[in-house]
Amino acid sequence: MDAVSPYTLKPWLAQYGSHIAAELQAPQHGSLAALADDAVRRFASQPGFTTVTPNGMNGSLRYEQVGEMSDAFAVFLRDVLKVAAGDRVAIQMPNCLAYPVVLLGVLKAGCVAVNTNPLYTPTEMAHQFNDSGARVVVIIDLYADKLQQALPQTGVQHVVTTRISEFFPPLVGPIVHAVLKYWQRAIPQHGLSATTLPKALAQARALGNVAARARGHAQALTHDSLALLQYTGGTTGVAKGAMLTHGNLLWNLAQMRAMCDSHITDGREVVLTALPLYHVFAFTVNFLCMFAAGAHNVLVPNPRPIGNLQRAIENYRITWITGVNTLYNALLSEEWFTAFPPRHLKAAGGGGAAMHHAVVARFEKVTGAPLVEGYGLTETSPVVCFQPLNAPRQRDSIGIPAPMTEVRLVDDQGIDVAVGAPGELLVRGPQVMQGYWQRPEASAEVLKDGWLTTGDIAVMDEHGTFRIVDRRKDMILVSGFNVYPNEVEDALSQLDGVMEAAVIGVPDARSGEAVVACVVKRDPSLDAAAVLQHCRSVMTGYKVPSRVIFRDELPKTPVGKILRRELRDELRAATAKAKD
Repeated sequence: MDAVSPYTLKPWLAQYGSHIAAELQAPQHGSLAALADDAVRRFASQPGFTTVTPNGMNGSLRYEQVGEMSDAFAVFLRDVLKVAAGDRVAIQMPNCLAYPVVLLGVLKAGCVAVNTNPLYTPTEMAHQFNDSGARVVVIIDLYADKLQQALPQTGVQHVVTTRISEFFPPLVGPIVHAVLKYWQRAIPQHGLSATTLPKALAQARALGNVAARARGHAQALTHDSLALLQYTGGTTGVAKGAMLTHGNLLWNLAQMRAMCDSHITDGREVVLTALPLYHVFAFTVNFLCMFAAGAHNVLVPNPRPIGNLQRAIENYRITWITGVNTLYNALLSEEWFTAFPPRHLKAAGGGGAAMHHAVVARFEKVTGAPLVEGYGLTETSPVVCFQPLNAPRQRDSIGIPAPMTEVRLVDDQGIDVAVGAPGELLVRGPQVMQGYWQRPEASAEVLKDGWLTTGDIAVMDEHGTFRIVDRRKDMILVSGFNVYPNEVEDALSQLDGVMEAAVIGVPDARSGEAVVACVVKRDPSLDAAAVLQHCRSVMTGYKVPSRVIFRDELPKTPVGKILRRELRDELRAATAKAKD
């Protein structure tokens, strides 16, 4: 008789205890539009969103205001612009009050939202708009000049512009806008033919009864309806739109709530959102999940420099924070944060990239709140695994699979590996995407018999707790031995003089590849000898970097992920130039 796979046995279920349900009831709402309407009804008069600028100036919207404005924007799309159900609407803005209004309006209209990085170049804009077939773009005025360059190469028919200070109080909004436009010169001149967001809402309201009209447009939505095209490099590096349905996202909300319910009280949470809402992590966790829970969402348009978060943290009763390792590490380097950490913090969530042990330990010591790590992908809406909040957790891990999520680890032949052995992580569950937009071949490469291949290497212990070893493409092969950059970076983070570190592999004639550490100093006196000595004290020889390169900063995505690929390209280009 063949041995039963350890993943079929699902040992992680024992960790659910009595707190986490192994089987979840189907989401009660038929669509995200229905979920939003329910949240607005339940929390109508409570603050929903507040945008906080670096100097503390702010504007807020209550739940009932978000509900009415998003109804109006849905009517603007369907009844003014005559956009059809299922048409794509690109949303290109940082965290601001306009985002929830527009995003929920797109969903209520029965359209498909296309989250777009506002920092994109005109070339990148044109690619995403053309690939998605976007008919409408809603863009922050800070980048309208780039859209003007991209627009002639696209099929976009309508443009709506908004501003950081949209919906701010009458005396505050004009000041914030004037500072950006005249003092900082951050708002460029442009020649776009566009409708401002307030005018769009006014045109919809002129038609009358926007609530009833919006409900009519959302009536046909089901769990199978496409809600979002979330673009990702995926496992092949080519920008593709992951197709996430209303059902995918609703199930992921139910899975997250089951894992975190002990630390979320409806109508009482205040979540700090520094990660951009156009990224799937903040989109689902901070926006959708917290909106459904009646939370007050404190939005920071730009977390760089990290001091931009100070007023938001000091002036609001923050109970939840989400972030990536670099954000938490930066906060811990700020005296204002370590001296006066948020006193009401219940928990912090980490994801997007591997959390370093030293950062987690220090954050928990400073704040007294747990910093729990999770794991997910754009293709999984995004949450797959999470460290449970209501039970003892293994810190060196991504936790356990969320309810109704199946996980397997396989070798190069697709065979399940043994407990404790590294293998590629495969996922199956109701949160897994439908495929990549208009890319059937790319979809077939990663979706096989309902299982999503992630490209991540992980191990599972006997209790069903998972730990990510690294990305398969980032693994370094030194004289036949596998070196995982995450492990080396984590060791480097334990050295007090190191602020940040990234580890990459470069070609080496003797060992095949060599390990190189790119380090940003916290202590100016730190030298390469001290770094290497520390590495030799905590790691076996083949994992120790052959070289240490000090840098003023490391390249990052807008979310804060360190871009190892750019470092590899830079180093290889420099090596090739030196040989010439």
